[in-house]
Amino acid sequence: MSNLSRQVLKPVWAIADSKRQGYLGLIEFITSMQLLSLAQAGHEITHDILNSNVDFQNLKPPVMEGLDKLLSKKNHSSKSSDADANGEEFYANDDDCYFWFFVMHLLISSDTDSYQPQSSPSAAWFSTKSSKKVSVSAVTSILDGLKKLYIQKLKPLEVTYRFNDFVSPLLTNSNFDAKPMVMLLGQYSTGKTTFLKHLLQRAHIGPEPTTDRFVVVMSGPDERSILGNTVAVQADMPFSGLTTFGTAFLSKFECSQMPHSLLEHITFVDTPGVLSGEKQRTQRAYDFIGVTSWFAAKCDLILLLFDPHKLDVSDEFKRVISSLRGHDDKIRVVLNKADQVDTQQLMRVYGALMWSLGKVLNTPEVSRVYIGSFNDKPVNEAETGPIGKELFEREQEDLLSDLKDIPKKACDRRINEFVKRARAAKIHAYIISHLKKEMPAMIGKAKTQQRLIDNLADEFGKVQREHHLPPGDFPNVEQFKEVLSGYNFDKFEKLKPKMIQSVDDMLGYGIPDLLKNFRNPYD
Repeated sequence: MSNLSRQVLKPVWAIADSKRQGYLGLIEFITSMQLLSLAQAGHEITHDILNSNVDFQNLKPPVMEGLDKLLSKKNHSSKSSDADANGEEFYANDDDCYFWFFVMHLLISSDTDSYQPQSSPSAAWFSTKSSKKVSVSAVTSILDGLKKLYIQKLKPLEVTYRFNDFVSPLLTNSNFDAKPMVMLLGQYSTGKTTFLKHLLQRAHIGPEPTTDRFVVVMSGPDERSILGNTVAVQADMPFSGLTTFGTAFLSKFECSQMPHSLLEHITFVDTPGVLSGEKQRTQRAYDFIGVTSWFAAKCDLILLLFDPHKLDVSDEFKRVISSLRGHDDKIRVVLNKADQVDTQQLMRVYGALMWSLGKVLNTPEVSRVYIGSFNDKPVNEAETGPIGKELFEREQEDLLSDLKDIPKKACDRRINEFVKRARAAKIHAYIISHLKKEMPAMIGKAKTQQRLIDNLADEFGKVQREHHLPPGDFPNVEQFKEVLSGYNFDKFEKLKPKMIQSVDDMLGYGIPDLLKNFRNPYD
């Protein structure tokens, strides 16, 4: 139709499908049409072209040979139904506006529900009994493919071995469709809420003057706050798993909605300041570290904020950072309020911060540290000097660039988290079935169960050696003991090799085939 070569069409698709979802939504489709126009006009298609000085408002539609015949057939076949439903008819026209209007009508009237997530048929897969028989034609994107694999392959394993009770609640449609999330963590008064206000250019987000609760900041038609108990039961929000932390937590949880261009792509999680010593434990009636760990598993990026005057990492903050184990690739460090010290002091502060983090983050790689003063006040040049001001501006640009890249990597992150979950569910199934196998048939069940719990680390070792599993993938022994103590091992299921094989086939063939089917068609 466009008479362009595959070498030209390949970057057009890559740029339009920047989120690597495997399909083009309405906005992405229009972007691809604009890129085709530029390519036909002789422009070189690169990733920088969307940020160039091209006048997209007055850009002519691309020349598509044979499109008029296709539109004529489409119009003829749907003429009567459109007239009955809408009282009007649509015809192809040489005028630019009518062309775009007709293309939009063609998209909306055709079988492309994926352009409108709220009406996506995949939402029904999680609630109907027929969900186990999802047809191949119903899968229209990589996320749809992951939903299908989860329902048919992974979910039966999780239900059988109670994975949702021990590790993570069962996934719902909203967990797959949720926007990428960024969580802000830090000790008291490190500027987390001020950072969010500066980023969104808002004067008020959540409670004042100090955040004493978890606040999810997300896009909405108008500015309003939704209380935690309401948020947790809304099917279109991915927070139903938080009900496991009880009313004590939900009363300290809320959602703040507001219209903002950045929030259309990213959701932010503002957290209470981490206090020191026993003070925090006595002040909070819920499992703060457990909640933080839950959000860490769902988030795409975790920002740890530090104040140059409060570099000491408290015991409680160490436990919070330790709960982020397994999510090291998501962690970024922000040294906020850096304009309160001069250049020489800043060098010392940076060194002290890296030394403190080195004792907590047990990784050989150094985390990325952003240095700046993320608030609406002008940089204090008297302290930092002109070099410091330039440094802060560049660091802020780098951080904003990192945030803007999150939606582009969201689909890859979903796949990554899905594979991690599948491996964790497999190991969980091996552990539960092993404990069941170790139980006696008749006498001494209570003593044997207690012995298995007391020597759980040794039992993990047996499972690891028997099935040749990586030791680093096993859950935390103490946390697993705590949950195990409330169960009767006799009620656990024996190992079902067919279920394990089904998950292995999903990891070995299902996911690679899915990615192959929805790769760039011009590769």
